[in-house]
Amino acid sequence: MNQARTQTLALISLGCPKNLVNSEEMAALLSEAGYTFTDDPAEADAVIVNTCAFIESAKSEAIERILEVAALRETNPSLKIIAAGCLAQRYSAEIRSELPEVDGILGTGSYSDVVSVVESVLAGGRPTVCGSISAPLRDMPRVVSTGPDWAYLRIAEGCDNRCAYCVIPSIRGRYRSRTRESILREAEVLAASGVKELIIVAQDITRYGTDLYKKRCLAELLQELCKLDFRWIRLHYLYPEEIDDKLIDVIAAEPKIVKYLDIPIQHINDTILRRMNRRSTGAQIRALFQKLRDRIPGLVLRTSLITGLPGEGEAEFEELCTFLREAKIERAGVFPYSPEEGTPAAAMPDRCTAEEAQRRAGLCMEIQAEIMDEFAASLLGAELEVLVMGFEPDGTAWGRSPYDSPDIDGRVIVSGSAQPGEMIKVRVVSVDEGDLVGERIE
Repeated sequence: MNQARTQTLALISLGCPKNLVNSEEMAALLSEAGYTFTDDPAEADAVIVNTCAFIESAKSEAIERILEVAALRETNPSLKIIAAGCLAQRYSAEIRSELPEVDGILGTGSYSDVVSVVESVLAGGRPTVCGSISAPLRDMPRVVSTGPDWAYLRIAEGCDNRCAYCVIPSIRGRYRSRTRESILREAEVLAASGVKELIIVAQDITRYGTDLYKKRCLAELLQELCKLDFRWIRLHYLYPEEIDDKLIDVIAAEPKIVKYLDIPIQHINDTILRRMNRRSTGAQIRALFQKLRDRIPGLVLRTSLITGLPGEGEAEFEELCTFLREAKIERAGVFPYSPEEGTPAAAMPDRCTAEEAQRRAGLCMEIQAEIMDEFAASLLGAELEVLVMGFEPDGTAWGRSPYDSPDIDGRVIVSGSAQPGEMIKVRVVSVDEGDLVGERIE
């Protein structure tokens, strides 16, 4: 480590958990190079904004955060700004011409170059570094920012699914699995550091191994991870077409794998699924969900849905609503279609208005809210294991159950003494605005 450095950096991570892992890797490389970090961008010599560009709202948020940081130059004129990540990769030329506030640009194919980019920016340079987005993956050190009690483990990068509405392949490249040895080495370090919940992430974890080992290898990988000292192993994101019987058997049999599966289906109508370039039919999705519930007792499902894709009329939308009422998926996120330039869907005719797509998303969420309320009510009197995460302003502890993934699902409010990081037993006594309220069982 270069002990002579005195520059202080701030790192703002936007978007998905996979982006957060990239931020953690950049933080580790910069720490090894001798930089220090602050949580207050106003106190930094340079701020790195690791951006998302998945949909229009994410792009807008990224630009807003960059401009918020730029406003700090009123009191810190020498402050440097680096735009990193997906927005930087996708729109490097536009950022350079339309956001003069940005000093350095670092794309998704070049996270390992962050030290040289920071050095250049602090020396007055204006680098743009956007390497190959499909280059072989490199092992990098990492500073876990979520823990110490839980952490993400990324097992692959990129995507080959080519959904018609999605820009991820053009930002993150082709699908590339990490080697089994690399993943297990990192997992061993996380387990030794006290991580209790390991959350497996990739754009598509069910495809793991198909490029390196020419077969699906997620089931075998999970069996190896379950041998390590974790309490929970959570899975994000499984694609329905790639879920096979072997994987189902491992999930059902391994007690460390929480019975919570995030399976984005996006729609249920066959016409819309074809337009999305999804490989499942509505009947296959229904059959898969029934098989999963039959073979994995106590299963909770999460999915993602899109309303307003071109071609979705009232009949197609009503089929989606009917499916939600019947399938009773416990957790769901519903998003209005966002046309992204360069994607096949953006050129499709028969597009409804943005307002109508938003209205339909709202109607789906009304249906979903009733289902989630029913599920919460079904847990009254149940005894749940809870990972304590923190405290409310009044000092009451709160945590997450196996049915709750961080930042997207509900919480469990705990009466009785508890400390962050503890795994405790809780009896659910009530429901408060979607959150479970429970008493600690000593």
